[in-house]
Amino acid sequence: MISRNENSRLRSKTKIRKKITGTPERPRLSVYRSMKNVYAQLIDDTTGNTIASASSLSKELTEELKTANGKVQKSKLVGIFVAKKALEKNISSVVFDRNGYRYHGRIQAIAEGAREGGLKF
Repeated sequence: MISRNENSRLRSKTKIRKKITGTPERPRLSVYRSMKNVYAQLIDDTTGNTIASASSLSKELTEELKTANGKVQKSKLVGIFVAKKALEKNISSVVFDRNGYRYHGRIQAIAEGAREGGLKF
């Protein structure tokens, strides 16, 4: 059963996705948050491929995440890491897809981390 908040987020998500799409030159940076973890993907919507991804469960980030205090700081590290992966694949500009979540807290931290990592929105 879908809660009222989840239903509201899904409605917002469909409105957002009507307006934004990812291309090979400027992919979509899609974020998802669960209760404990956050996930970020760079998606090319023309082919439906995921170009790069990162999450708070990534093995490459385990040492750095141990030093982070709280979920917001972990989210910022995930943003920096996905930006680093994107720059390795020569992607410097993305479209941010907040996936229906409000732009604050962990979602905002991922965006700020990606900007610090060198991505342009």
